[in-house]
Amino acid sequence: MNSIPFSINLLADLQKMFQFEFMQHAFEAGTIVAIIAGIVGYFVVLRRSSFAAHALAHIGFAGAAGAVLFGIRPVFGLLLSTSVSGFVMAILGSRAAHRDTQIGIVLAFMLGMGVLFISLYTGYATEAYSILFGEILGISSNDALLTLVAGSIILAAVAVVYRPLLFSSLDEEVAEAKGMPVLLLGIIFMLLVAVAASIAVQVVGVLLIFSLMVTPAATAQRLAKRPQRVIIISVVIALMATWLGLFISFYEPYPVSFFITSIVFVFYLFVRFVYQRIKPKKIYQTNFQ
Repeated sequence: MNSIPFSINLLADLQKMFQFEFMQHAFEAGTIVAIIAGIVGYFVVLRRSSFAAHALAHIGFAGAAGAVLFGIRPVFGLLLSTSVSGFVMAILGSRAAHRDTQIGIVLAFMLGMGVLFISLYTGYATEAYSILFGEILGISSNDALLTLVAGSIILAAVAVVYRPLLFSSLDEEVAEAKGMPVLLLGIIFMLLVAVAASIAVQVVGVLLIFSLMVTPAATAQRLAKRPQRVIIISVVIALMATWLGLFISFYEPYPVSFFITSIVFVFYLFVRFVYQRIKPKKIYQTNFQ
């Protein structure tokens, strides 16, 4: 779309952009994914489960490859494989000390299955391979609707288990001592991550899932302490990166996922190395003025 010139009039540019149906679907799905990734990503970072999100995204590729082999839409194979694997990971890795090992075992097995599915498929699995890097500009109205349904389910589930999940994420041992269903909460959490990762790969792909599932939440934790504020900031960062990435990609011939990952990474670096140094100085000056 880089043949369309960019003007200084932002309103005119947006009107021109939204004339295209594929851009409308991209913004719809991207908005939903950014909100979900910002919320679920907070718990991923809080529970130190970044590897789980990364692993589930890769497992999703194996599921998509299997779906292509059996003539099913890749997104359904993606959701099925990540959900089942997330459940298995939660059962096997019920203790934090052994969680990464169990996740790695499940990941290795599913990647092997993915290689088998790809080798058995005689055609060219374009849809499965596109999941590696994301294809948000190719999202259809049905895909956007499926993303909305999945996102709504995640939001409803988070609203129901928010307080116990937050408590168990902050201190799993104390939560268990107080009689909370830690294993059940772990299963619910992994299923939330599985579905969130499945819909997020449409935007940034399997290989770049960290950009929306981890980086905004990790950045937000450096800007606020209260969980609600961290979640809000995380969502805002994810939304800004997604919207800005889509806007830039409309005029530049480069992948949307590149712009999204670059934006969140630069913002994280700014907060990590610039904002964190400026903030204490301001506090110091205020106290002694």
